[in-house]
Amino acid sequence: MSITPNRPRHQEEAIATQPPPQQPQLTRAERPATVKVSAINELGARIETGIAGEYPLTIYLDKHELVTLMTLGAHPELLVLGFLRNQRLVGGIADIAAVQVDWEAEAAAVTTRGGGAPLEHAERRTVTSGCGQGTMFGDLMTHLDAVSLSATARLDEQTLFTLLDNIRRRDTLYKQAGAIHGCALADARGEIIFFVEDVGRHNAVDTIAGAMWRQDMAGDDKIFYTTGRLTSEMVIKTAQMGIPILISRSGLTAMGYRIARQTGMTLIGRAQGRHYLLFSGEERFLGLPPEN
Repeated sequence: MSITPNRPRHQEEAIATQPPPQQPQLTRAERPATVKVSAINELGARIETGIAGEYPLTIYLDKHELVTLMTLGAHPELLVLGFLRNQRLVGGIADIAAVQVDWEAEAAAVTTRGGGAPLEHAERRTVTSGCGQGTMFGDLMTHLDAVSLSATARLDEQTLFTLLDNIRRRDTLYKQAGAIHGCALADARGEIIFFVEDVGRHNAVDTIAGAMWRQDMAGDDKIFYTTGRLTSEMVIKTAQMGIPILISRSGLTAMGYRIARQTGMTLIGRAQGRHYLLFSGEERFLGLPPEN
């Protein structure tokens, strides 16, 4: 079966901003978002259709092999930055000199300014594109006590509906090829700042984390949206980014619920159209009074 690449129709608007001084040098090695394959439809006709790309990317930190991620490859450098941030493998973005992605080698080489990140707790793993990624390094739960989410952030019902409508009307790769998850970072008005799709929802959230980290963007006045279910790790990563409001069109797990309560996060699930379930952080939500 022959597979031919199909270049993505557009690149995300906020990804290409000029980094401030003392930021790492990044390649721009995005892969095609979809590939064309042959399939037979319900009428027995053979047609060409687009499917989501999926590529292995092995991360090397100062020549130490860390992990192989399966990714769409749309923004690999930001994915690597977000992965390092969320796994707390470097102290800060200023410690990273460069992220160089080479798809022929299927590798991302990260060079730190000190030349040797502490990796005694790192265990090499391969992360599939499935949803059950699991915590990669260490026990991220131990860092939750240091998380302090904004107590002044607010979300009203109309802003929630605006965000959901903005997501619905977006020209997404999912509508073309399916098989992927999307994550969005929005402002307090429900307007989308970043939107990233990948074959795994954890890759999408890590890519947004990398973009925020690179631009030194605070999360205390932001809203995070994901198409995937709200597991413990999704809640932890959102809390690590300092974002107090997390919304999903899907459901949640018991551990995700418990951690949201523990961190004081506003957690909204099953959010589609004008329907939603508010699970935690009710004090931030300004909903309409129930009808009589």
